Amino acid sequence: MTLQSDHISAASGDQGQQKRIGYLTSQYPAPSHTFIRREIAQLRSLGQDITSYSIRRSVTGLDSSRDIAAQKETYYVLQAGPLAYASAHVRAVARHPVRYFSTLINAVAHRVPGAKAFVWSLFHFAESIMLADRLQRDGIAHLHNHFANSAATVGMLAASFNNISWSLTLHGISETDYPAGLLLARKIKAAKFVSCVSWFGRAQAMRIVPADQWDKFHTIRCGIALDELPQAVTATLDRTRKQIICVARLSSEKGHPGLLQAFAELVQDGHDAELVLVGDGPEQDAIRATCERLSVADRVRFAGRLSEADTLAEIAGSDLLVLPSFMEGLPVVLMEGMALGVPVVASRVAGVPELIDHGHSGLLFDPADWDGLKSALALSLSDEGEALERAARAREKIAREFDIQIAVAALPLLFENAIKGIDQYRS
Repeated sequence: MTLQSDHISAASGDQGQQKRIGYLTSQYPAPSHTFIRREIAQLRSLGQDITSYSIRRSVTGLDSSRDIAAQKETYYVLQAGPLAYASAHVRAVARHPVRYFSTLINAVAHRVPGAKAFVWSLFHFAESIMLADRLQRDGIAHLHNHFANSAATVGMLAASFNNISWSLTLHGISETDYPAGLLLARKIKAAKFVSCVSWFGRAQAMRIVPADQWDKFHTIRCGIALDELPQAVTATLDRTRKQIICVARLSSEKGHPGLLQAFAELVQDGHDAELVLVGDGPEQDAIRATCERLSVADRVRFAGRLSEADTLAEIAGSDLLVLPSFMEGLPVVLMEGMALGVPVVASRVAGVPELIDHGHSGLLFDPADWDGLKSALALSLSDEGEALERAARAREKIAREFDIQIAVAALPLLFENAIKGIDQYRS
C-alpha cells in the first residue's frame, strides 16, 4: 500500500502530541476476534495511544491471559447503569442541544424498515450518547470500528456527536448483505477511511457507493504474530492415521455436510484418515446425525470450542487443514494453518484465493463441489511430499504479506490524516 507523497510529508512534518485513538466493537475481546487484539497491540508498539471500547462483554468465557487483560482495560457501554445514562444524556442536551437532537434524527433514519428496527434505533441513540460522553472524557480524537454492524452504527453516531473523525474496517460479504448492506453506503460516506481485509471485500463495498468515494478504501489485512505460533509437530507424531482438521463455527454457511460427504467417500476409497471438527454452533446435532448416516461417526471427533492456544496446537498436530465454506471474508484460521506449515484445502470464495495460490501454496475447489473437495483432499493425503512443499511456500507467503507488523503499517498515517481532516487517500 502506498499513500500520496504530499500526505506523507504533511504527516511526517507534524511531530506534535500523539492523539488518542478509540477502538470499538460489539464484543471485545472475543475468542473469534483475536486479530483485533493483535492489531491493537501492534499499533501500541508503534506508539499509538489506543483505548478499547465494546458494546458488551463476551458471552463466552475467556481462556487467554491476553484476552483477560484486554477485558480489564476495555470500557463496556452496556455496563453503565441507568444513572450514568441519564447523566450522559443530560450533559449532552445541555452542552449541544442542536447536535443532540440531530443525532437522534440520524439514529432513527439510519435503520432498516420496520417497527422493531425503529425501537433498536432508539437504543443505538441512547448508547451512542453514553459512548460519546465516555469518549469525550477519555480525550479520544478518532474512533475506529471493526465490522459494519450495530456497534458501527453506535460508533458513527457517537463520533458525529463529538465532532471527531471515524473510520471502519470491513471483513466479509455479510456486511454487504441485508440488513447491514442496506446501511453500509451511509457508513462509508461518514467514514474518513474504510479498511478492507481483502480485495474482494473492497470491491463489494465499492460497488454500492459512488466512484467519488473509492479513494477512501484501503486493503489492510488481518495479521497474525508469527513468532507466537507453535511449531508444526506432524513429523514427530507416532500416528499412522492421517488427521484432517476443520476449524469453523458449526453453522450452515461453513459447509460441514459437504465436507462429511467428501470425507466419507475418501474413507470408502481406502484412505486411513480421521476428521477433527473444532468449533460449536447451531448445526451441531444435524452434523452429528450426518456422521451417523454416512457411517463415519467413529472417524470424526468433535473437539468443541477450544482456546486460542489449544486450537493452534490441534492445527499444528494435523496433517491437513480444510475449510469448505460457502462464504468467508479472509479466514484467519487459514493464515494460521499456512503459517504453521500445515497443508491447506479451501473453497474458492471471497478473499480465500488472495491467501491460497492454487497448486502453489495450497489447493482450492469450487464452493459446493464436493467431488472437487474429495479430489483435493485425496491429492493432499496421497502425495505428502508435494503437499509439504506447498505448505512451505504458503508459510513464506504469510510471512511476506500477513505478518501483523506488515498488516498494520499503514494505519497510523491513516489515523493521523483522518484527525487532521485530510479526506483523500491513495492505495
